[in-house]
Amino acid sequence: MEKPHFRAALLHPRYWFTWTLFGIWYLVAQLPYRWQIAMGRTLGSLMLRFADDRRQIAERNLALCFPELSPAEREQLLRRNFASNGIALMEAGMAWFRSPRWLRRRFTIEGLEHLQEPQSQGQGVVLMAMHFTTLEMGAAFMSMSHSVDGMYRPHKNPVYDYMQRKGRERHNEESNVLQRKDVRGMLRALQRGRAVWYAPDQDYGIKQGVFAPLFGVPAATVTGTSRFARVGRAKVVPYTVTRLEDKGIYHVKVFPAIDEIPSGDEYQDAVLVNEFVEARMRENPSQYMWVHRRFKTRPEGEESFYPPRKKRRKKRKK
Repeated sequence: MEKPHFRAALLHPRYWFTWTLFGIWYLVAQLPYRWQIAMGRTLGSLMLRFADDRRQIAERNLALCFPELSPAEREQLLRRNFASNGIALMEAGMAWFRSPRWLRRRFTIEGLEHLQEPQSQGQGVVLMAMHFTTLEMGAAFMSMSHSVDGMYRPHKNPVYDYMQRKGRERHNEESNVLQRKDVRGMLRALQRGRAVWYAPDQDYGIKQGVFAPLFGVPAATVTGTSRFARVGRAKVVPYTVTRLEDKGIYHVKVFPAIDEIPSGDEYQDAVLVNEFVEARMRENPSQYMWVHRRFKTRPEGEESFYPPRKKRRKKRKK
């Protein structure tokens, strides 16, 4: 995709409110780090109190994945997780608006050689990410450390879309953006020896996936990781980003390649992906995005784990 360009249409009065919100977000992002963390925690508390649907989803996910915890322990984990979700909104502003110099002082990185080695031999890399609340900061830190192409889903609001892309792409001029549905583009990038960011840990339905166990629960798991590695002749290299609040920094860890993928068996590869993801979720459960319906797609005959979504009222056309 082409780099994001500003255009006069973005100044239309219908977008003034969006611009105002971004202006406030930019100013908040310039505040001291500790202040923003405190603001994020407060925001998380409000979300826990008022976002009933998200709270119910997170509660159900934690009950499914951590049945060994007592109700009191899961409630404590839930509260820490919502605080982490609130902080994530602050971190998006930091990642998009703070100076590169400020950001570089905020992270350490380990294992970058696992990403560099296959590329030095002309081999592409599926950089396997996971949906932790540190997602935006992690993407910024990784882009500042290495050239990575990202998968991207356009936002309906063109101003938000423009600002999001500008914020994400400013960290590395050599990085490219690929539409999330542009499978061919991703395969071409991998075949050229590029590293492409890819997160397979959400429920995208069963059309392009299989049911593989996650915490012992059958979970719809995309087989894209396996197919991209096979067709793109690429290595699968996972990485995580952990928020170390007591130190005010983040730790990026790049893991050795999962050499068993592709195995020739997409189900087995999905099992390996979920085993790896589950291990990371157990290591750092409070910073994972439990507010998503990870188990929304069920095998035939099984009831949904989640309450039905509230129907939104459609706006009447004038």
